[in-house]
Amino acid sequence: MSQVLVASALWDWLVEPFQYAFLMRAIWVSAFVGLVCAVLSCYITLKGWSLMGDAISHAVVPGVVIAYALNIPFAIGAFVFGFGATVVIGLIKASTRLKEDAVIGIVFTGFFAFGLVLVTKIPSNVDLFHILFGNVLGISRSDIIQTLIAGSITLVVILLLRKDLLLFCFDPNHAKAIGMRNWVMYYTLLGVLALTIVAALQTVGIILVISMLVTPGSIGYLLSDRFDHIMVISVLSSVSACAIGTYLSYHFDVSTGGSIVVVLTTLFFIAMICAPKYGILAQALRKRSAHLSEDEQQVVVDQP
Repeated sequence: MSQVLVASALWDWLVEPFQYAFLMRAIWVSAFVGLVCAVLSCYITLKGWSLMGDAISHAVVPGVVIAYALNIPFAIGAFVFGFGATVVIGLIKASTRLKEDAVIGIVFTGFFAFGLVLVTKIPSNVDLFHILFGNVLGISRSDIIQTLIAGSITLVVILLLRKDLLLFCFDPNHAKAIGMRNWVMYYTLLGVLALTIVAALQTVGIILVISMLVTPGSIGYLLSDRFDHIMVISVLSSVSACAIGTYLSYHFDVSTGGSIVVVLTTLFFIAMICAPKYGILAQALRKRSAHLSEDEQQVVVDQP
């Protein structure tokens, strides 16, 4: 009888979150954002633009504050400042002898600091904590619509230009040699990157969105060499982490964005250790096998 009661209590505990509409809404919105971030993550990881994603995510802060102050959709302000930051980075890089990483660091910290100044001086209903860490459990209908629009545009653009973007990210010199306009692909990728960050603002916030843009693709690259397989693995890991992280955040009463990223990072470490070809265990076994083979060959040589 006691086992039945324990099983019933455990079942009630497991299904309790699904009784609340706000949590179900948060789960599917988070899963959608995870899908968008995962798809773009494969290209960002291949291109080596993790720092660029970090820069854009911080640069959107003043745009969000101004948008709320002017009572216009925050997505507009965030996108304008996010994409504007990439233009400023390009102009400074072209006009000075500074390397790209230094320019990115200067621009994104400057934009972010400007946003912090605006938060303290412009009257608005902006909660800095929600900007930094997301608030998907309290996401409004209008914010959901903005998230869906931004994410859908990103998915459509990547779907239409997937082959060109893949070539640009993998071998830009070859892309240029065959007549591709690399600057178009450059700003297209930056544009969808800014849109993706806008889509993820309410879910994980600007601090944690960089993990959503880098980790899924990194998991895929650890587990496969084929880009289509990498894409599938990236999407599965990201969507799963978003759904599970949102679910766990309810039970443990923790930050939803933080919970999502913790789950995603856990999946990364599992892949890093257990990946069949590039995992730590697989590399250790190969080194041990190679060492044993060398010892066997040495024994044969030493025999009279």
